[in-house]
Amino acid sequence: MPLSILVVEDDEGTRLSLQDYLELEGYSVATAADGWLALQQVEVFQPQLIITDISMPRVDGYAFLKSLRQKPAWRLIPVVLLTGHARTQDRVKGYQTGCDVYLEKPFELEELGAVVRNLLERSQLIQSALVQYSASVRKGEAPPPPEMALPDEDLSLTAREQDVLDLLSGGLSNGQIAERLYLSPRTVEKYVSSLLRKSNTSNRAELVRFAMDHHLVN
Repeated sequence: MPLSILVVEDDEGTRLSLQDYLELEGYSVATAADGWLALQQVEVFQPQLIITDISMPRVDGYAFLKSLRQKPAWRLIPVVLLTGHARTQDRVKGYQTGCDVYLEKPFELEELGAVVRNLLERSQLIQSALVQYSASVRKGEAPPPPEMALPDEDLSLTAREQDVLDLLSGGLSNGQIAERLYLSPRTVEKYVSSLLRKSNTSNRAELVRFAMDHHLVN
């Protein structure tokens, strides 16, 4: 069954172009012309990833994204923001609102395709780790042996690293973590890099799996 993507864009030409490209890439695609219609589509279509413009009538991209992140069922959906605004404060606002990637217009479809593949792969890995762990807990079984061993000494995390790890394991993006902890996304990325190094993991999915297997998060 193909992975599902919702495209939210008020410009019909751009919307159709994105839909055609993504369908050729093998995805199931639904569309909406503004954030208000998109909220209805999310309920019906239940997309696994959302691509949305910012400047739209009725409900713009920021308001749409904020509504998504306020609902637990939609909180983990990866979101790509598309915009013609290149100012730093616009990018910061996008990440603080909860987007995973901020892509400026004009952009190449091949670049968007790479972003989509990366986000969907990461999301599926995290969801798979969560499902496996939850199943093990329900059955009263110990989690499967980790692929990487603990260091010889106890893994020592600072209080801030623990905060970042807790939120990361909940599926939050760097921007969302930064907003929750009142940090910059770049500072959060430094903490994530430190966690990857300390746990001997190579990506976030492995880090989440490691944290669960070693009871570093609840």
